[in-house]
Amino acid sequence: MTTAALSPDELEEALRTHVKGYHHQHPFHLRMNNGESTREEIRGWVANRFYYQLNIPKKDGAILSACPDREVRRRWVQRIVDHDGTTEGTGGIEAWLRLAEAVDLSRDEVEDARHLLPGVRFAVDAYVNFTRTKPWVESVASSLTELFAPDLMTDRLAAFERHYTWIDPKELTYFRTRIVQAPRDSDHGLEIVRKYCTTKETQDAAMSALSFKCDVLWSMLDAIDLAYGHR
Repeated sequence: MTTAALSPDELEEALRTHVKGYHHQHPFHLRMNNGESTREEIRGWVANRFYYQLNIPKKDGAILSACPDREVRRRWVQRIVDHDGTTEGTGGIEAWLRLAEAVDLSRDEVEDARHLLPGVRFAVDAYVNFTRTKPWVESVASSLTELFAPDLMTDRLAAFERHYTWIDPKELTYFRTRIVQAPRDSDHGLEIVRKYCTTKETQDAAMSALSFKCDVLWSMLDAIDLAYGHR
């Protein structure tokens, strides 16, 4: 017998509790938040995470290109603006480059990807390919890791300010900004998934998409931890 589809509220609760192993539980993140990371680890994480930041507008562009709902597109495009900015020196990517400079990385060595690990490249490219090839609502569901981002960013900001005082606190702007942006984005993503995922098949696909995104983030940290973590 086929299990009945969940109500929108039941689906939301399932999405919030379905995720196991979100990347804030990764040993690398736990050490970082506990103030146990070396400068080399922090720099390695910042340099590699930049590749993810750089590709966020690409995955959002893929979602936009497949989305038939004009109202969704009007709101979703803000995500690209948030990361790319509207003028030189603005946006999340720029904020991450300033963070890189604050941890003693040059813009050139971050932008030319000389520190990019194969495992991180593979995971990020897999995520972008997912959003280019899967139904757009599944791609939206994969973005719902943002449900957990505000708390993560709040903890990360506090950890950096407390433990890594060698980093100029003015250059932690990316974390402060995402504390505000992530709830807005996750609310919109939930609204879409609640509206469009009304069958068991589409609801199962949404939960699988969210699990996939969590695997992407975890795999990135596996690669970074192997390269830079405690020996």
